Amino acid sequence: MSRHYKNIQISSLMQKSGVKFGTSGARGLVKDMTDEVCYAYTLAFIQHLHHIGDLKPKGSIAIAGDYRSSSPRILAAVAMAIRASDYTPIYCGFIPTPAVAFYAMTHHMPCMMITGSHIPDDRNGIKFYKSDGEILKEDEQSMAAQQVSISIDSFHDNGSAIELSPLPPEHTDAYHIFIQRYLAFFPKDCFAGQTIAVYEHSTVARDALGEILEGLGAEVIRLGRSAHFLPVDTEAIRPEDVQLAQDWAKEYAINCIVSADGDGDRPLISDEHGNWLRGDVAGILCAHYLGAESIATPVSCNSAIEKSGWFKHIVRTRIGSPFVIEAMNHALQRGEQAVVGYEANGGFLTASSITMEARTLAALPTRDAIIVPLSILLMATQKNATISALLKTLPPRFTSSGRLKNFPSQLSKDKLLPLKTSSTKENIRAAQQLFGNIFGNIKHIDTTDGIRITFDSEEVAHLRPSGNAPELRCYNEANSEQRALEMNLHCMKILATWQRVDS
Repeated sequence: MSRHYKNIQISSLMQKSGVKFGTSGARGLVKDMTDEVCYAYTLAFIQHLHHIGDLKPKGSIAIAGDYRSSSPRILAAVAMAIRASDYTPIYCGFIPTPAVAFYAMTHHMPCMMITGSHIPDDRNGIKFYKSDGEILKEDEQSMAAQQVSISIDSFHDNGSAIELSPLPPEHTDAYHIFIQRYLAFFPKDCFAGQTIAVYEHSTVARDALGEILEGLGAEVIRLGRSAHFLPVDTEAIRPEDVQLAQDWAKEYAINCIVSADGDGDRPLISDEHGNWLRGDVAGILCAHYLGAESIATPVSCNSAIEKSGWFKHIVRTRIGSPFVIEAMNHALQRGEQAVVGYEANGGFLTASSITMEARTLAALPTRDAIIVPLSILLMATQKNATISALLKTLPPRFTSSGRLKNFPSQLSKDKLLPLKTSSTKENIRAAQQLFGNIFGNIKHIDTTDGIRITFDSEEVAHLRPSGNAPELRCYNEANSEQRALEMNLHCMKILATWQRVDS
């Protein structure tokens, strides 16, 4: 029987479907991520891999997913496209993003992770990896420029597949290789005598975290496992998660609580009192423990990294792992050693392999939620200190952040435009009008990503639209936790007037 085909331009599909590239992969509403849309994106990825010579004839592509209700269906649509292109999907199950990425890089194959990370269950996404790591912005541009051919006999008019084949049997090597990465690097029984709680909720890292910690000698208490997906955001922690951690710390005699976001690439770690560490502060401590020399980190991250004096080279980037990876690659090209990166969400990336006491941690240039709590815990153990005491070794710089949900991206652009002209004086004048004298005079404005305003007091207000959702975020930095919180409350009140005026 002859089949009928239609051509789809990916750039047009992005506009029509609303499924677009953000700071990390392509994301959209589940209702918009139809089987046909996901199939088309997969074909575009495969065609791009062909173009750059990164896919062997009749080779394999690893795939995995998170626990969102829509992930199994999207995985099946992706596998369908891989088979139709005469390649083999290797299904690695519901495992962390860094686990499937590490497996794929180890075997020199591309991979795809079905996840929306921390965003709600009514949204999902696809992360794409070449054989050497995450796709970068130029790869996204190439994919958007692809035209793919799809059989119209394979999909209903609403975009659902007429027939989705079952996923292949689960390939468990990816999970076990990932576990071994940490058990081989950290000293045997290094957490003996410690009690560590794992906040399991719906993260695909929950089993890995527990197994690794127990493998290193800790007593693990598993808490809060959920059968339904919970949108735990490590950068804007939900009030209920703040309260849960503090309650658990009072109930159990623990050294800390560890967790991760939905796809297990952004960590959460608390002190012994159940107070969650901010991701950029955790990143500084992790980098210090690993002996990093060169750091790439987004412009939004805490400035304690510069004030610490611990690192030889620090580069500030736009927000998003592709920009951090690009900066790390440039550092490697310059011949710099022990190159790592981290983000405000806590995701930690290693561009170089790290060797300590004859044990080597292989490079993993994508966000990793496991290495951070392990490094911080071991640093505290070696210093015979609590995590709260460890935090006091850092320069006193504190960050508070907030976000306005359902804030249209175009509205964000329109409102921030007066603060982002070609004239520095005009930018400062507009920002001064926005904030008045609440925080004093403005010294500097950085437009690397969003609008980062530094006042004469060295306090900071950073306004930035989310790259993944219709949200406007605000980050504030000050020399005390209370002052950072006060600043953020002031800023959020000002930004809320933008939302009310335009609603």
